This record gives sequence, structure tokens and C-alpha cells, in this order.
Amino acid sequence: MTLRTTSRLRWIASIVANLLLGCIAVIPLWLLWLFALDFPFAALGLTRRAPTENDGVLPWLIVLVPLLTVLVALWILINFWMRRKSEMPTRTYWVASSVVMLFPVIFSSIVAGIP
Repeated sequence: MTLRTTSRLRWIASIVANLLLGCIAVIPLWLLWLFALDFPFAALGLTRRAPTENDGVLPWLIVLVPLLTVLVALWILINFWMRRKSEMPTRTYWVASSVVMLFPVIFSSIVAGIP
């Protein structure tokens, strides 16, 4: 294999890894969106709180903080490792990996009709 083919395979591997991470990220980011709608946006008057929401913020934080911490840690560790293997410029790699990871989240939001 030539250097160009190896570089292309590493780029494809990075895209696939970030798409898989994006599939994992759908649930934590969806929960984060629901939390934002019920609490900060409702406090600002931009939305209304869910009528059945009477537990407060603590249960949300108990669930969201560990989920988001694991997701972000996994994403950073995998991308640091993949970034070292690729020959792409650093800024380009991180922007591309962020955008690619959000594709499954955006796609599932469009399909589900979430605003």
C-alpha cells in the first residue's frame, strides 16, 4: 500500500469511528436537549415546562452528568488516538470529527420530528 492509500484508510476509519460515537451520543444528547427545554429555556420563558415534571433538577443531573462525562471522555480518547495516526492538520481533524459525530444526532432528530 502506498502512503496515500494508508492515509485515506485512516481518514475513513476516523469517519466510521465518529459515526459510531454519534450513534452512541444520540441518547445522551437527546436527554440533554429535554433537560434544556424543561429547565433553562423554561426559566427564560422560551418554552413551557412539561406538565408532569415535578421532580426537579437533581434526578436529571444524576443521569446526565455521568452519561455526558463518559461520552465526552470516550470521544476525546478515541479522537486523540486517531488524530495521532492521521496526517491531517489538527484543526481540520477536530472540526471534521465533531461534525461527523453530530450526523446521527441530527438525522435522528429530523426523523423523530424533534424541534
